[in-house]
Amino acid sequence: MHPVLPLLLLALSGAASTPAARELNTQGFRLYQAGRYPEALERFQASARESPGYALAHYNLAATLGVLRKQGQVCEYSAHRDVIVEHLSRAVSLDARRLTRAREDADFDPIRDTLGWQKLQGRSPQREADVPALLRDVSWFGPGVGVYGTTQRLRFAARGRVTLWTKEVDANGTPREKQTRGRYSVSGRQVTLRLNGRPPVEGTLTQTGALTFPGWETFTDSPSECDA
Repeated sequence: MHPVLPLLLLALSGAASTPAARELNTQGFRLYQAGRYPEALERFQASARESPGYALAHYNLAATLGVLRKQGQVCEYSAHRDVIVEHLSRAVSLDARRLTRAREDADFDPIRDTLGWQKLQGRSPQREADVPALLRDVSWFGPGVGVYGTTQRLRFAARGRVTLWTKEVDANGTPREKQTRGRYSVSGRQVTLRLNGRPPVEGTLTQTGALTFPGWETFTDSPSECDA
């Protein structure tokens, strides 16, 4: 959300809203401008509840969650990547102009490496031709282990390079991260990893967007966060 936009422009998407929803959205925007993001979030949430078809309320809600996520307040305000994507996708489905705005909005930087963002750009794991780009442009996370969260991450880069991050916990309960680099290749949905010091392993990017390797955990675009 760009804080210098006049309120008049931000009201253009209000056709499917009630006066109460628009007033809550306006209050939220003023709080956002003042840097009072938790309070702004409450107003945008209330606006979206009042008028579920109000695109701008969903957009502003998603943008504010993006700010809170960048500030490290994920658990306090449920600023999870999938929640941000959900509200942004809702906004775009109600008003396609929101996507044009989102592409230039720094509030959405935390979700540009998600499968949901890629879907908004027209890419889909259901199309084999999109598999190489999805591998590169999405950050892939293994499942979490209690308070330690996600213990494995994969990042695919250009020219067939890949890095696996592994979080290991020592006898004192201190987590330490180790990097293993290597190469990868893609054929259709099949992904072959050749990590340094390890035997090759073949996996699949499924049509639902899960990256699976035999003997490994399943990787998705959502890290494990806020688990006890």
